Amino acid sequence: MATHEDAVLMVQLFRWSTEIGGMEAADAVLADGFDPEIATARDPAVNKLLIFGESIATLVKHGLLDRDLVNDTWAMGLIWSRLAPAVRRERQRMNEPRLYENLEALVTMVTAAV
Repeated sequence: MATHEDAVLMVQLFRWSTEIGGMEAADAVLADGFDPEIATARDPAVNKLLIFGESIATLVKHGLLDRDLVNDTWAMGLIWSRLAPAVRRERQRMNEPRLYENLEALVTMVTAAV
């Protein structure tokens, strides 16, 4: 169950998202012209969403932010489906299979719970 502290943190996360252009990044990734098969983790919109999503997922993982509140607020599964191919390629390129693992785990959890 989400707490008042969760709500306060969510407002701060909304502010951070606004500051980094999170809505514009989401719009770009969800646009018809976006091709997940050629996008890279270094593309500005993709990178913003990955860093933001991984940060949120890490807070959830450590019990600092309510998972259900995050799921009700952000379309993590929808965004992840557009980012996952770039993440797979970046993991290979960097030889780091754990890259963005918290985000992937959160998406797996919330989609399994639906």
